[in-house]
Amino acid sequence: MNKTTITLLVLLLLAGCEGREPPPTVPQAVRPAKVLTVTDAGQQIEHAFVGRVRALRAIDVSFEVSGPLNQLPVLEGQEVAAGELLAALDPTDFELAVREAEVQVKIARQDLERKQKVLQQKGIARSVVDDARSFYELQQVRRGQARERLSDSRLVAPFAAVVAERYVDSFVNIAAGTPVVRLNDLSRLLVEANVPEALLATATPEQLLSLHAEFDFLPGRQFALQTYETQGDADSVAQTYRVTLVMDNPTEWNILPGMSATVRVVLKDPENDTVTLLPASALVADTDKSFFVWLFDADTGLVRKAQVQVGVPEAAGVPILGGIRAGDRVVVTGASQLQSGMRVRPLGEGE
Repeated sequence: MNKTTITLLVLLLLAGCEGREPPPTVPQAVRPAKVLTVTDAGQQIEHAFVGRVRALRAIDVSFEVSGPLNQLPVLEGQEVAAGELLAALDPTDFELAVREAEVQVKIARQDLERKQKVLQQKGIARSVVDDARSFYELQQVRRGQARERLSDSRLVAPFAAVVAERYVDSFVNIAAGTPVVRLNDLSRLLVEANVPEALLATATPEQLLSLHAEFDFLPGRQFALQTYETQGDADSVAQTYRVTLVMDNPTEWNILPGMSATVRVVLKDPENDTVTLLPASALVADTDKSFFVWLFDADTGLVRKAQVQVGVPEAAGVPILGGIRAGDRVVVTGASQLQSGMRVRPLGEGE
């Protein structure tokens, strides 16, 4: 193939490409979805109580042996892992006691072996050998006790915790049982509140719509609570019961024992139990762990996001405590697949 032929082929290919237009843009498909119109949410009763935060577990740790404090490497407010060193006594006397016990075990074993050989030659009574064996076993027990005391001279964290308080300073003599540090288990938090006897006696689990804690320094944030335990006896003066609730410890904020909280309880009105319920499929979790729904605009056919406050899920659906109102149209199927501004066609309606 000569140079002229190659040139002609290139020109023919270029001519064939001329006049071609890019493919037309395909418009976004209209998604069919089931839409529910919100009715009147009815009446709710809200109670608010002053609460106090405390740790899930709080213990004072101490040595089981006495001695001079040699190490205290932790500081108040420091996080410690399970098994991490909290404090240590001077190990010198404990190590010497272990060495002495090991020597006593060695001497007792040698004495037992000699007497066993003499017994084989019938030069000693069997009772003497039995006494030597018992003494050898006793020395083994004493060695184990010495090793245990050496181990007890080091104080380690029994679980992952935060050092709440240090009770002693380094290089002081510590008696067995004297508290050294206080540990708080903050994996979860407890919130205590005093609830009037009338509410505790009349409210039922079926009425509960929402149970959460709020903090003044975190306006607008709500933290779900669950019942942990209830005091068996009422306060003799106020006639209230101490109710302990549990909440997850949020990683975004430093909520500590002793902080005050507002415990809010939202109940259905027993005389008007009409409450807005949506299927769980209508709710979408947001990035901040809150929930939202998609509202459908009949005029434009588009959807938009609306943040909602939810109650405790029921068999019939999830109670909606706020964020929508009567007349709003909520997408209840395929909500997780939608995006803001997407076009939707309600199922059963025309194009």
